[in-house]
Amino acid sequence: MSFADLKKQSKLGSLTAKLVKEVEKMNNNGASGDDRLWKLDVDKSGNGYAVIRFLPAPEGEDLPFVKLYSHAFQGPGGWYIENSLTTLGQKDPVSEYNTQLWNNGTDAGKDTARKQKRKLTYISNIYVVKDPANPENEGKVFLYKYGKKIFDKLTAAMQPEFEDEEAIDPFDFWQGANFKLKAKNVAGYRNYDSSEFTATTPLLDDDDALEALWKKEYSLAEIVADDQFKTYEELKTRLGYVLGNKTTTRPDPESFGEDDDRGSAEELVTAAVSTTPSSVNEDDDDDALSYFSKLASE
Repeated sequence: MSFADLKKQSKLGSLTAKLVKEVEKMNNNGASGDDRLWKLDVDKSGNGYAVIRFLPAPEGEDLPFVKLYSHAFQGPGGWYIENSLTTLGQKDPVSEYNTQLWNNGTDAGKDTARKQKRKLTYISNIYVVKDPANPENEGKVFLYKYGKKIFDKLTAAMQPEFEDEEAIDPFDFWQGANFKLKAKNVAGYRNYDSSEFTATTPLLDDDDALEALWKKEYSLAEIVADDQFKTYEELKTRLGYVLGNKTTTRPDPESFGEDDDRGSAEELVTAAVSTTPSSVNEDDDDDALSYFSKLASE
């Protein structure tokens, strides 16, 4: 850009608009954004639109998606935002603690267990066909995290309810279909009910281009590999600290972040009930986790 162009843009106010857009993007993505992840941008009204294509399983892997369970809640000692070992079919300290709370017979215990329940997220590779808010994403492969409602639309496409509806494999390069992702704000929650598949069509007409695209996919198995999860003891230690257990050694700040030392073990249930936010609509559990993560960083 020449100096003359710089001055011209200043008169047009285009630089300000560009800077505002970049700041909004940074605020939406968060400081620790993963470049592999794509997320639908929404406007101030909570509306958003994009067209994506779910991709087949990566090379050497069997499924085009993985399931990830996580917990996100606040206690007297700070926030607990961790992946759950139940993803791997192993015992998890939060799940065990929630079982104890539920079985203690009190309304407070059951309410806390509900608010601390695990969140389910699905992760797939996608190809961005159209992204009006961020056109630079178009034609690229990303990882996409989504909740049960969108996953239900995928399964409904594979197993249609009525006889006159043709089953499709939404993850297929040739016999799949593009997905119109439509988000809107309904009663204060993100809603994807209007999202839908288009007619069946090949993603690209060139098999060589499809193969090249396929080789750009990210491994899904690595996301849920054992080494991506903290150990049971590490999670138990973190949970004890978050719940305000004074006998628990304070965790390393570099691992968990600085938290104020508040509360006492005797007040676990009462404090957790009063400090845990209300449950979030389950249309998209990933949005819920993003919400909790944002609160934790403030």
